[in-house]
Amino acid sequence: MNTVAIYRKEAWYDLLSILRTPAFVIPSLAFPVVFYVFFGVLFNSGGASAYMLVTYGCFGIMGPAMFNFAINIASDRAHGWLTLKRLSPMPVPAYLLAKFATALVFSLAIIVLMFSIAALFGGVRLAVGQWLLLAVVLLLGTLPFALIGLILGLTLSDKAAPAVVNLVYLPMALLSGLWLPIQMLPMLLQQAGWIWPSYHLSQIGLKVIGMDQGHALSIHLLLLTSSSILLAIVAVWSFKRLTGENT
Repeated sequence: MNTVAIYRKEAWYDLLSILRTPAFVIPSLAFPVVFYVFFGVLFNSGGASAYMLVTYGCFGIMGPAMFNFAINIASDRAHGWLTLKRLSPMPVPAYLLAKFATALVFSLAIIVLMFSIAALFGGVRLAVGQWLLLAVVLLLGTLPFALIGLILGLTLSDKAAPAVVNLVYLPMALLSGLWLPIQMLPMLLQQAGWIWPSYHLSQIGLKVIGMDQGHALSIHLLLLTSSSILLAIVAVWSFKRLTGENT
């Protein structure tokens, strides 16, 4: 029970610390929602609100996961807080799971906001099962981006982390077809889109509403799972390198 309490308290305090940082909370929630309102609702004349709900939903859940892990872990390293955490009796997984739980809370908030706007103002009509399945896909899809943030947080300085996250986050979203349909990109960039986990997540989400490119679901699941495993291996290696455990 003591271990459970440690995990619960660490998750609560991590979320509380983020909620007390308006500079993180407001952009994380507002950025994808405003994008969707403009391009998926107000300026949408082609009936693509449902399509953009999925792609901007993917874009929305990526940000909090990457920024929370990368910036906060890099800051904790720079100020010695991560070292103190490691020296304390608290399990290291509690620290990481707390940040992942915070990312899931933000992802859920973004999903609820965007789903509500899509249903009330965007004319999106889906079956209850589709709404629920799409929400589950987006929540589970937070994992690879949390791992990317973790790797960046373990390897970058606190000053470099924000800039590098943006250099990864924004081009990844564009090249995955999250801002505009990937068919509108040059053929070479369309083919390169397959290397990004965000592309496969968006295609899985689009398959839920029948608007994907038509490739087999198993291919996207396999590639998304494989990339997550690879990112997890790199994250473990980065942590061991940081702590000197592999020397």
